[in-house]
Amino acid sequence: MKITVSGEVKEVKEGLTIAELIEQQNVENPQYVSVSVNDEFAKSEDFATYELKDGDNVEFLYFMGGGR
Repeated sequence: MKITVSGEVKEVKEGLTIAELIEQQNVENPQYVSVSVNDEFAKSEDFATYELKDGDNVEFLYFMGGGR
C-alpha cells in the first residue's frame, strides 16, 4: 500500500502501525514526537495498535519550547 510520510510517497506493508513507521523512519526522540494522520492527531498510547491505511497522509511533529 502507499502512504505519504512528510510529503514523500512511500510503499509500505499492509497493516503497518504508527509505532512500526516511527521505527522504520528512524525518528529522532520518538518519545517526543506527535503524529498526525490525515490532519488528525493520533494518541501516543495508540501508536502500537493504530494501523495505517492506503492513502493515509502522515506527518511527524515536534513541539519545541523556549523563549525568554
